[in-house]
Amino acid sequence: MAKKTNAVRLVEQAKLTCREHFYEYDENDLSGLHAAEALGRPPEEVFKTLVARGAKTGINVFCIPVCCELDLKKAAKAAGDKNMELIHVKELLGLTGYIRGGCSPVGMKKKYPTYFDETVELYDTIAVSAGERGHQMEVEPMALAELVGAVLADLTV
Repeated sequence: MAKKTNAVRLVEQAKLTCREHFYEYDENDLSGLHAAEALGRPPEEVFKTLVARGAKTGINVFCIPVCCELDLKKAAKAAGDKNMELIHVKELLGLTGYIRGGCSPVGMKKKYPTYFDETVELYDTIAVSAGERGHQMEVEPMALAELVGAVLADLTV
């Protein structure tokens, strides 16, 4: 049995139902669409975690379906900022404690303002990274949003 990640431990400590899923990943294809396919789930129900920097607000976290693109104007508006830019992948580990392809909205180094695409309300469960590549956790989205203090917003193109 694989060792529990910090993200999974935090979700379980909060008494949320969490099903872990493991899959083979490819270093050359860390896309969320690959994860959705490997899990056999519709891409609308698998969420990727993106980290961006606002001019005024600093670091913000956005969770959106893997089949969608983050609309930076909508992201800035949700965060109450004039503009938003995705951080460079080299900054990810230092800011969050996670690497590309394994970034979870749960258990980052610091508590950043977090936003979930409003479509999370449509699903009984969603899959998000469990904090490492090839490892997803399936959770009830509104409980997860509450756990991380996420605000729901229209975030995608």
